[in-house]
Amino acid sequence: MSADRPHSAESQQRSVIRHSPRPSATSAVEVRRSARRRRTVSAYREGDRTIVLIPARMSEAEERRWVTVMLDKLAAQESKRTLGDAELAERAERLSEQYFDGRARPTSVRWVTNQNTRWGSCTPAEGSIRLSHRLQGMPEYVVDYVLVHELAHLLVPGHGPRFWRLLEAYPRTERARGYLEGVVAVERLPHLPTARGE
Repeated sequence: MSADRPHSAESQQRSVIRHSPRPSATSAVEVRRSARRRRTVSAYREGDRTIVLIPARMSEAEERRWVTVMLDKLAAQESKRTLGDAELAERAERLSEQYFDGRARPTSVRWVTNQNTRWGSCTPAEGSIRLSHRLQGMPEYVVDYVLVHELAHLLVPGHGPRFWRLLEAYPRTERARGYLEGVVAVERLPHLPTARGE
């Protein structure tokens, strides 16, 4: 079983879009059955979807089980891919080029562990951007949104209409904000006592 993008094209018997049962996964799962697959199952991300490739002979119950297994495997792999400060700075530079024609030029971009109530912060006078370590392991589009948000502050310090117009350039703004709001909401839920023996 593999959670990597397959190298060779396969003849798929059918392709089904299903909504993911878990909020932490991408919004849709596409299951592709292949008569050429005998035992292997693989999965990869493609934009907003997760593609799961399974043998055609699998039952619906096996399909559901393998989708869950592969979503968990992909999530575990993605959570291990933590960007260092240098990679974070390179990413910010690419995002500035892509969405702001390179006009937002931070002097430093780094992870910090002292931001527990904010996802990111920016000091325009210094050109410094800091991202909370709590973002590490979150989906890339969420980290990118926070970077784009802070890059926009280098151009417009406040949160007025001009600032939000700048953010419209990033296509996943609403989705990323929804994800972060969901994380905050979960953190505010009361912790229920676990059953004895758990």
